[in-house]
Amino acid sequence: MTRTTVYGISFDAHDAAKVAQFWADTLGRQVADGADAHDAVVPPSDLVDAGPHPAFHQVPEGKAIKNRVHLDLATNDIDGETARLTGLGATVVNNISGQARWITFADPEGNEFDLISM
Repeated sequence: MTRTTVYGISFDAHDAAKVAQFWADTLGRQVADGADAHDAVVPPSDLVDAGPHPAFHQVPEGKAIKNRVHLDLATNDIDGETARLTGLGATVVNNISGQARWITFADPEGNEFDLISM
């Protein structure tokens, strides 16, 4: 039986290496050798446990509208992780508190992602 799985998630970027470095730092990974402004990949250190390969590809246009797909990251220290992510260059877009708590961020090129409190 054929099986399909998510191998990677691709992002458009102005500077692929720069945004890849942000995501490598965010995920505790390394940018793969050969990264440049055109293309960069952040492979997992362990393919089974660490999830897909974020890949970044240079495009001529800038980001103009909200993402149609975004990453959800989870943490048990949302305040500490918020400080770390903003220190890496993320900006807070929205902070939701209620029965669930999550914060929407934008990476250095404006791609939104959520940090969920577990």
